[in-house]
Amino acid sequence: MTNKDSYVLLMGASIVDILGFSRSTYKGKDSNPGNIKISLGGVCRNIAENLARVGVNTKFISIIGDDKNGRNILEHSKMIGYDMEDSLILEGGCTPTYMAILDHTGEMVSAVVDMECLDEMDRDFVDSKKDAIKNAEYTILDADDAEILEYILKTYEGQTKFILDPVSAAKAEKIKHLAKYFHTIKPNRIEAEIMCGFKIETDEDLKKAGEYFLSLGITNVFISLDEEGIYYTNGKESGKIKATNAVVKNTTGAGDSFVAGVGYGYMSGLSMADTVKYAIAMSIITISHEDTINPKMSDEYVELYLDKINWVEKTY
Repeated sequence: MTNKDSYVLLMGASIVDILGFSRSTYKGKDSNPGNIKISLGGVCRNIAENLARVGVNTKFISIIGDDKNGRNILEHSKMIGYDMEDSLILEGGCTPTYMAILDHTGEMVSAVVDMECLDEMDRDFVDSKKDAIKNAEYTILDADDAEILEYILKTYEGQTKFILDPVSAAKAEKIKHLAKYFHTIKPNRIEAEIMCGFKIETDEDLKKAGEYFLSLGITNVFISLDEEGIYYTNGKESGKIKATNAVVKNTTGAGDSFVAGVGYGYMSGLSMADTVKYAIAMSIITISHEDTINPKMSDEYVELYLDKINWVEKTY
């Protein structure tokens, strides 16, 4: 690490996911035999955990209730090693919870979401954390609330380096006008098309998209191309890197671990290409396990994985 006092800051949701899997054909208004799985989620929380697991000094600001789920999240953060001390714990509040029922094919048939407490992440709360924001080397934000996102970006412009993963096409549409405030963006192909306003079908289109984003003032661009790998550019280094021997068990969380890998690369002073490789390795480790975060994730494990991956590289 470049400096033990340097850290990556994340501001966003901590969510408890409760998933019920029906063993046989789902019957509505009935009790269905199956399995129930409880896990911790939230894009920023997932990124924070992955960062901490690979040894990056990580601060995570969230809003949780003072209920059992909230206490579990805090205990887990201490166990893994990311700092949640600046989080707001709401007295009598309910920690954000997502509960879903899936049929025997894995399709969701019903869900209930309780995210009300996230409304407390308003301008006053953000400003109460100004020191944590200003002192962060990099800051990763949830893209859920475009209004509060815009406030943070404009208020703290130039005081930290912001990293964006749009997460979905719908969110990319809502926040594309804010792209110029980010140091780094990591959209997938569809999100990038929405943000730059044209189709990306060829390598020339990729270069054109990269040039467009750089023209906005963005420093580093990573565009996820699924099985085709990652396109990256900063104007000086440009290319495409993919791994050809990934084993897929669960793709959930792959994007979160990639962003964590980018954070690791930045904090460790890696080149852009090596940052992409490290981030891809973290993604492959993630999708090779049934859980959203692979419990084996660590810097040592990623380094071992880097040697096992078959890389296909193309520079421009």
